[in-house]
Amino acid sequence: MFMGEYRHSLDAKNRMIIPARFREELGELIVVTQGLDGCLTIYTEEHWKRITRELEQLPSTNREARQYIRHIMSKATECTFDSQGRIQLPQNLVASASITKKCAVIGAADRVEIWAEEKWDAYDALAAESFEAAAEKLTEFMR
Repeated sequence: MFMGEYRHSLDAKNRMIIPARFREELGELIVVTQGLDGCLTIYTEEHWKRITRELEQLPSTNREARQYIRHIMSKATECTFDSQGRIQLPQNLVASASITKKCAVIGAADRVEIWAEEKWDAYDALAAESFEAAAEKLTEFMR
């Protein structure tokens, strides 16, 4: 399980450090793709394989399914860690998440997310306002 929040910076070559605690659980090969709400999402190799199997089950005759599959798969890239614990993000993903330099790397249960720092701060402040209301609404799913 991934949890916690860390602040890092993207260097001039789009490399960033992934916290050691996350690297231990992620393994050697990871997949990074565009996530929801404006972030990038990091999956373990095993989790990504499970996601692709689920995507294969979606009907190719459904326009929304085709659109979602094309988008998430075309943005996906495999990454490995260098000797300093960094990954190199492709420019298209950096741009899609509006990352300029400072990032928030957060644990989100079964995945890791990378946010532009200012986007994360705004999102987190908004989520904090409705945290208790969301907890009440989601109670039925947590049994």
